Amino acid sequence: MENIVTRELVPEARRSDHVGELFGVHFPMQLEPFIYTIAGQMAPEYKGGYWQFYSLGNGGFYMAPETEKSFAVSCENYYRGTLSADALGIVACLYAYSHLSFSRNEKIGRMYARHYHLLRQYMFEHPEVAEILGAID
Repeated sequence: MENIVTRELVPEARRSDHVGELFGVHFPMQLEPFIYTIAGQMAPEYKGGYWQFYSLGNGGFYMAPETEKSFAVSCENYYRGTLSADALGIVACLYAYSHLSFSRNEKIGRMYARHYHLLRQYMFEHPEVAEILGAID
């Protein structure tokens, strides 16, 4: 029997501590701004806003814009489609983790690679899994 990966909203009061425990200074200095940049590049209608943070039952993490809006997405792999804000967040995080896993610092690279695989495991539970796979593969 497969284990289902759950997600939990990180409470406002725990956000800084949570990402600090997972990524240290790399979150505000590298990961978070990179995720915002990727989202803006993939979804030109995305113009910023508040993002929710999610802790995954397998130890993973992702963040997604807090909106009910869906976004037209265009990716470098020629995927064109529409994603919910939640799915856009997953895709942006997966892109960021993948890219940053090629860090010259082996420890940092392994950290991002680990988070890529943890989020990818959760992604298979998502209702938009086909669209997310189209966007990342």
